[in-house]
Amino acid sequence: METVRQWRLALMGDRRSVEAFELALEPFAPALLAFEADEEKNLWTLEGIGEDDPDADGIAAALAGTAARLGVPVPDYTLEPLEQRDWLRENLMAFPPLPIGRFFVHGSHLEAPNRSGRVAILVDAATAFGSGEHPTTMGCLLAIHALKRFDRRPPRVLDMGCGSGILSIGAAKVWPVPVDAVDIDPESVRVTRFNAVRNRVCRSLRAEAGDGYRVAMVRRNAPYHLILSNILARPLMKMAPKLDRALARGGLAVLSGLLVKQEAMVLAAHRAQGLAKVASFRHRGWSTLVLRKSGPGTPGRVRLPRFTPRGPVTI
Repeated sequence: METVRQWRLALMGDRRSVEAFELALEPFAPALLAFEADEEKNLWTLEGIGEDDPDADGIAAALAGTAARLGVPVPDYTLEPLEQRDWLRENLMAFPPLPIGRFFVHGSHLEAPNRSGRVAILVDAATAFGSGEHPTTMGCLLAIHALKRFDRRPPRVLDMGCGSGILSIGAAKVWPVPVDAVDIDPESVRVTRFNAVRNRVCRSLRAEAGDGYRVAMVRRNAPYHLILSNILARPLMKMAPKLDRALARGGLAVLSGLLVKQEAMVLAAHRAQGLAKVASFRHRGWSTLVLRKSGPGTPGRVRLPRFTPRGPVTI
């Protein structure tokens, strides 16, 4: 079996700088994790793992450029090769159970998770994005939690850009309604279908690969009363007119994958289509928006419950 060389990058700093360095290093390290090392000193650690030879010059330039923008010194960091180990398995075993609102997201290594009455979602670390740990996924799950709490049951749900299917599964578990999931990546659709079977929601959840709102399943089943879309800011803006056409009057859209500083432009793109903001969730520099299309059947305000896994949350 061919061995793959792996390397590790690590640095420390305050929360603000570590979040900025994390974004700057995304092109260089496919796996990045930031965690709090010392709450009193506001000290955070950032670790990244990559394969083959690291782009040492690119990493140094990214750190230097980010430090200059922040007005802070370039952080001391280590860049070192790793011994050959099964890092995927170790990451799986280290994946902690996450209580998120009414949900309990856990990996298969937990044989008997303590759910405390929460709705369990079984998702392992895989090739498709979405294990529940990222603030954008948390925000979307909390939005689903809030809508369920307000007894808002959409007749049909669409998860646009489904990744691992975690949002589709969450919706299918709290509402007995059809849920459609779409992703441009066939691997994401494969993982979503696999996870739907493991979570016993495959009868109500359908996943298809294709070009967003052009997928035949979406054209056939629209309009939807709830659209979940956790992708990125600019694709969300570009897809705003198509989202509007696929969303029923009075329907809600939960949008995430955007930074707090990108809220205004994402909102502007959707307000131009007649959608209005009814709630937002901010955590660790990321934002989740809940928007409503004009029409009957939805509340004027949706409150999101507070959830603070790694620091303060702004609602």
